Amino acid sequence: MAKLSRVSIVLATWCPHCVPLSLENTKRLAEGLGVPYRVLDIDKSDAVRIADQLVEKYGDNAEDYLIPQLFAEFADGSVRHVFTGFSENTDVTRKHWEDLFNSKFYKELKAMTV
Repeated sequence: MAKLSRVSIVLATWCPHCVPLSLENTKRLAEGLGVPYRVLDIDKSDAVRIADQLVEKYGDNAEDYLIPQLFAEFADGSVRHVFTGFSENTDVTRKHWEDLFNSKFYKELKAMTV
């Protein structure tokens, strides 16, 4: 696996699954992995085009796609969709974040930064 260079989150500030829940966890994730993070707010004209392209190419795409969506971006240009939030209660998204921090994938990424 190539070295992680950034994490990106596609979100909207009005979404309770996104802010503060996923935004805070994205910051925590990036800090723990020692990489920058990028916030792509779908309600901002300068970010929505990039967000749409990222979701279309690598994420869970639909005409009205779910947010938040989290992506790991690597030095070799590859991108991995990490997860999509849920339309159920925010506890479901919170649990998904917990699962990510306890996952093999996170441990592999963390090992690359040591």
